[in-house]
Amino acid sequence: MKARFTSIDIVAAIAEINLKLIGMRVNQIYDVDHKTYLIRLHRSEEKAMLLFESGIRIHTTDFQWPKNPAPSGFSMKLRKHLNNKRLEMASQVGQDRIINLQFGTGEAAYHVIIELYDRGNIVLCDFEYVILNILRPRTEGEDVRFLVKEKYPLEGTSVEDCITNTEVLENWLSSAKTGDNLKKILVPKTNYGPALIEHVLLEFGFPPNSRIGTQFDITRDLPKLHLALKSADSIMQNIGSISKGIVVQKRESRPTPSGENQDFFTNQEFHPMLYKQHESHPFIELPSFNQAVDEFFSKMESQKLDLKVVQQERDAMKKLANIRQDHEKRLANLHHVQEIDELKARLIEMNQPLIDHAIQVVRSALANQVSWKEIDELVEEATRKGDPVAKIIKKLKLSTNHISLMLSHPYAEQDSDSESDESYKPQLVDIDLDLTAFANARKYFGEKKNASKKEQKTIESSHKAFKSAEKKAKQTLKESAAIATIRKARKVLWFEKFYWFISSDNYIVVGGRDRQQNELLVKRYLKAGDIYVHADLHGASSVIVKNVSASNRIPPRTLQEAGLMAVGYSAAWEAKVMTTAWWVESSQVSKTAPSGEYLTTGSFMIRGKKNFLPPLPIVLGFGLLFRLEESSIARHLNDRKPKALDDESPILDTETVDEPVSCSSDSESDGDEKNDYAKSIENARALLGLSRVTDNAEVAFPDTVVDMSTSSGNRNKIKALNEDESYTIIGDVLTINKTQREGKVKEEPISKSNQSSKKMTESITQETEGEKNQQPTSKRGQKGKMKKIKEKYKDQDEDERQLKMELLQSAGPARDKGKNKKKGKNTETKKVIFSKTTVPGLKKEEILVETEAVPVKSDETPATQQPATDGQLATEQIEENAEGDGIDEDVDQPVITDTDILNAMTGIPQLEDELLYVIPVVAPYSTLMPYKYKVKILPGQTKRGKASKTAMSVFLSDKTATNRERDLIKSLKDQDVGRNFPGRVKLAIPQSLKPKK
Repeated sequence: MKARFTSIDIVAAIAEINLKLIGMRVNQIYDVDHKTYLIRLHRSEEKAMLLFESGIRIHTTDFQWPKNPAPSGFSMKLRKHLNNKRLEMASQVGQDRIINLQFGTGEAAYHVIIELYDRGNIVLCDFEYVILNILRPRTEGEDVRFLVKEKYPLEGTSVEDCITNTEVLENWLSSAKTGDNLKKILVPKTNYGPALIEHVLLEFGFPPNSRIGTQFDITRDLPKLHLALKSADSIMQNIGSISKGIVVQKRESRPTPSGENQDFFTNQEFHPMLYKQHESHPFIELPSFNQAVDEFFSKMESQKLDLKVVQQERDAMKKLANIRQDHEKRLANLHHVQEIDELKARLIEMNQPLIDHAIQVVRSALANQVSWKEIDELVEEATRKGDPVAKIIKKLKLSTNHISLMLSHPYAEQDSDSESDESYKPQLVDIDLDLTAFANARKYFGEKKNASKKEQKTIESSHKAFKSAEKKAKQTLKESAAIATIRKARKVLWFEKFYWFISSDNYIVVGGRDRQQNELLVKRYLKAGDIYVHADLHGASSVIVKNVSASNRIPPRTLQEAGLMAVGYSAAWEAKVMTTAWWVESSQVSKTAPSGEYLTTGSFMIRGKKNFLPPLPIVLGFGLLFRLEESSIARHLNDRKPKALDDESPILDTETVDEPVSCSSDSESDGDEKNDYAKSIENARALLGLSRVTDNAEVAFPDTVVDMSTSSGNRNKIKALNEDESYTIIGDVLTINKTQREGKVKEEPISKSNQSSKKMTESITQETEGEKNQQPTSKRGQKGKMKKIKEKYKDQDEDERQLKMELLQSAGPARDKGKNKKKGKNTETKKVIFSKTTVPGLKKEEILVETEAVPVKSDETPATQQPATDGQLATEQIEENAEGDGIDEDVDQPVITDTDILNAMTGIPQLEDELLYVIPVVAPYSTLMPYKYKVKILPGQTKRGKASKTAMSVFLSDKTATNRERDLIKSLKDQDVGRNFPGRVKLAIPQSLKPKK
């Protein structure tokens, strides 16, 4: 099978690239793997995708290739220099299998050099061919070095000209040995490639596999060979104008469960023209060479899968054939034993007098105590004298009390047909000296009868064994075909690259695996009406709940499950602690940074209030979702029917914290129990650094001060330090207060759980005069600074000041914040530290979150945010990253198809359902409770790979599983099963799935 480009392939590919892609600009660059890269090009309404693989190929592609979500360093370097550059030229370096792609002109030009020989290489050079980046650095000898900042050598290798100088060709052939293959002599000395050389040799009448001295004579055939090479050179020069796409195939056969052979075709080679040696082979003709290469490599994976299945089928059929052959051989041996035993018995009966006489002679000798050696001598002497009894004695086996007699049919000489009959041929028969002739005959008849019974039993048992093996082979064929069909028909859904599950109310819940995926999730998939869920924990995933319609309200049960997902994929899993999460509307999430600031990857701005969810135990589950065929969907439309909002357990919302809410609406508790629960929630919130708001005020996050006093009768009261700034930064969180905006930072010590903080003001004053009266605590140097400010603005009245501030739109404080950021002295981040502590009034352990001041480097300082007006909040849209950060703009957006996808998924397959494929899912265990295949996941010490294999073995051992379900489960790949596990786990298997001892 052809695996890489030859010289004529490179010429054809370059010709098509120059014809179709020159003048197009680079829009984006992706990496499929560490050797394969994609360049997306565009020109007005025209788009193209150029794919190249180091050492293998280069061509345009129409197929969707998988792209790494996080681009590699080499991809980022290519993006930096090539983005928005125009492809100016594609050329071959000398006669080597090296392609030079030039982007841009003059001193702004960059060259991407692709080596398609040996192990290959990809090199990025500037306009002087100085290497900027290289995929595989190496050295060749002492002089040539392929390293960064070295100059790429463009002096390609050259071959001797055998077209204009026939002496060169004659020298090549003269130096060859007799019997050498002609094609193998010419291929390394020319640049035409083996396929083109074979084509011209056949075209000019040379027999296949011509050899020097036999089919090829140098003196006679040299002129004709010269003409053939001239034809190859002409084809090489004009291949760009005459090329088309040819994919040569091979006919394969595969056994089927019915016993018949089924033909199918596999791709073997790709060429820019149809060569003479391939005219008798099946082939596909395509309009261009690029399309042929694209077709060949895109079908390679599925073809490998087909060939693997065919090999499994052949092995199964070969095993079945071996069993059948062994069965037939065993029966033939038993039948032959019966015939021999019967023949020996008949011969004994016919030669009974001689046999009895021989037995009597040997017995007499042994009775007279004649030695065994003397008996042998006596038999030999009698044989020489012509004694008829001694003649039939061929061997004495006195150690076993037997003698071997050569018996023949007594009437063989009189019968003319005796020579052709096996029964008339002499036969060596062992005779037992303790038995008479008739007794020996009866013994052989008995052995024949036993062999006959054994044959009958063998036929019966072999028939059963053969039927069992045949059934097993057919089942293997069926399973192989089913698994192959499933894997080829399996379409990866858009949400499978994230953490995901389908909630109990049939909403898709998706979470990011890392910062890059969090960025992608919010930028691309967070739409109007969706809910953003997060937890204030290290490593917590950004989770979104996709809403079917912006007018729909997400049920609280789904929000609780999404919150459990956000907490489960965080440090709380390893710490084994119970904590809480919160949610906001999609309109509250922004990627817009303030003027002069920026947000790092995976960081977001949250404006307004956060709605906190009740803390729940972190219990996840692993289950299987089955994709239904269209006709089976109607039976499962109510599998995940949303419950009425009145039946749901209410959530802890920041707007309704005056009265504590129980986690279950069904429970009826008295006032004392409610108060105890309220106290426990207040204590948990105090430890978690959370806060409450009253009905007439908004909470500013994180600019809140919480009273941690737990004495009876005292309630937590909040004072917002700045009512207008109601936002939170998700990611690297800045601590912002008024004194920081004025250029000062007030360092507050970390509060311990057993200490009481100062009491804060109960309400927030809205009036301007009240704001004037509220002055922050004076610090060292602050008094003098305020005196200078008063002196500078003493003539400015309040109206003038307000007018200037509206014109500047609070630019002054933003500049002050920028100065503080540059200094790097007064800016702090919150570092979350997890520890376990028991809180009075709480029944279970809660998580203690403390803040530790950590200096932030100037180049990693996260953004702060200015106060946002209502108009800004209403019109703000999440920005798209035009330069690209691993985000593929070509991916289909999940718009109207989500509902259809969710309805086609079920965890409760029925016997009459037609199942297409299966998807593993990790979700809160309460979501998976109705599922047929599920196990509970708890924090533990088992690695995810071992845990996933254990879970799959449990599912396969389920006695209620149908054959189709088992086939689908077996088709799952190991790497896909456990990839969504949160870390080290412990499995809890349901009683119904536990294997019985």
